[in-house]
Amino acid sequence: MSLNIQRTKQKRIVIVGGGFGGIELAGRLKHSGFQIVLIDKNNYHQFPPLIYQVASAGIEPSSISFPFRRLFQNRRDVFYRYAEANSVDTAHKVLHTSIGEVEYDYLVMAAGAATNFFGNEHIQHEAYPMKTVSEAMSIRNIILSNIEKAISTTDNDERQQLLNIVIVGGGPSGVEIAGALSEMKRMVLPREYHDLDAGLMNIYLVNADDVLLKSMSPESSASAERYLRNMEVKLILGKRVVDYKDNLVVLEDGNSIPAETVIWVSGVRATQIGGIDKACIGRGGRLKVDAFNRVEGLNDVFSIGDQCIMTADPNYPDGHPQLAQVAIQQARNLAANLKAAADGHSMAPFRYRNLGTMATVGRNKAVAEIAGCKFKGLFAWLLWLVVHLRSILGVRNKVVVLLNWIWNYINYKLSLRLILNSYKRR
Repeated sequence: MSLNIQRTKQKRIVIVGGGFGGIELAGRLKHSGFQIVLIDKNNYHQFPPLIYQVASAGIEPSSISFPFRRLFQNRRDVFYRYAEANSVDTAHKVLHTSIGEVEYDYLVMAAGAATNFFGNEHIQHEAYPMKTVSEAMSIRNIILSNIEKAISTTDNDERQQLLNIVIVGGGPSGVEIAGALSEMKRMVLPREYHDLDAGLMNIYLVNADDVLLKSMSPESSASAERYLRNMEVKLILGKRVVDYKDNLVVLEDGNSIPAETVIWVSGVRATQIGGIDKACIGRGGRLKVDAFNRVEGLNDVFSIGDQCIMTADPNYPDGHPQLAQVAIQQARNLAANLKAAADGHSMAPFRYRNLGTMATVGRNKAVAEIAGCKFKGLFAWLLWLVVHLRSILGVRNKVVVLLNWIWNYINYKLSLRLILNSYKRR
C-alpha cells in the first residue's frame, strides 16, 4: 500500500493526529503555500469534552464527530490519509505508517494521549477507558446491557454486581460521567425500568487524591463534591485502586467493590511513536519541546498538544496542562512560525494564555473558573453549555446538540438508549 500523494515543489508538512491541535494547525495553514498531509487512525475529528454524554446515552456519536474529508473538502492543499503512524526516520525525514511511507519537510506530532493504566494488566484488560467515541459507545452498550440482565437475573448478588458502576478518577471526565449516570439513575430508571428498583444502582467515584478536580480551586472542588454527594454518588477519596479482577475492584486498604462495569479515567499517557530518541521523551511519555514546539534536537520535527511537554514557558515551568486550549493555542503559534520561517523571518516563542477551566456535574450544576473569577451552579452550567456548543465543529452538529440538550432539559427523554451490538471484553 502507499499514501499515493505526489511530491510537488511545495514544502510538505505532515501532521499526525486530527484532534484539536491537528485540525487547528491545518486550518491556519490555508493559503500558506505548503502541501499538508493529515494522518489519523480515525476518519473523523471527535469532540472529547462531550464523550461522556455519548457514554451515558445523552447524545448521538455523530453529533460530536466530523469527517476530515468533509472538513477539508474545499482545500486542495490538504491530503487526508486513514492510517496509523508507526515510527519516524528523522535522519531521512520519512514517516512510516500502516499504509506506507511518507516523506516530510516538517513533521508535526499531534496524536494526543491515550488512557494510562499504570502497568496493571488486569485493569487494562477488564476496565473500560473513555477517551474516544468508540470507547464511549462500548460503555453505553455495557451499562444498558447490564441493566437488562439485572432485570432478568434471580440472583440478588449478581443483580447488585450488574448495577454497580465504579468510576476511577476524580478529574473532569470522572466527575462529569458520575453526574450523568446519577441523573440516569434518578430520572430514567424509575420511568423506563419500572420493574427494577432504581435504588439498587450504585455509582462509585474512586479517586486517589483527597479532593476532586485537583487542577481547580479548593472552592470549585468542594462545590463539585457537594453536588455529587447530594446526587447520591458514593465518593471514595484518598484511596487508590490497585487491581480489578473477577469483577472485584480492589482498593489499597484491602476493601473491594463487586462491579461488572469499571470506567477508568484515571490519567493519560502520551501516544508513543517509534524512532524518537528516548532522551527526547519526558514525563508521561510526552515529547520534550522547546519554546517553539520543536522536539529537542530535531529542527524539522514539532509536537503540540497532549503529546508534548514544554518547560520553556516561564508561567508553566513544569509543562502545560493537557487541555484542548493548550493544543489550539500551540497550533496557532506553530502555524504562524512555520509561515514566518518560510518567509525568512524569525519564530516567536509560545506563551499559553489560560482561558479558564470548567466542569459540569449535572443539570444546573457546574463549576467554572474564568479570568480569576469563580462560578458555580446554574450560571456556571450555562457558561459550560455556551463554550462547548461554540467549540463543536459543523453547523449541523451545533444545532443537533443544542436541540438535544433543550429536549432533554424539558423531559429528560434521552434519545440513544439502544444496545447496538453484542459487546465482548477485550
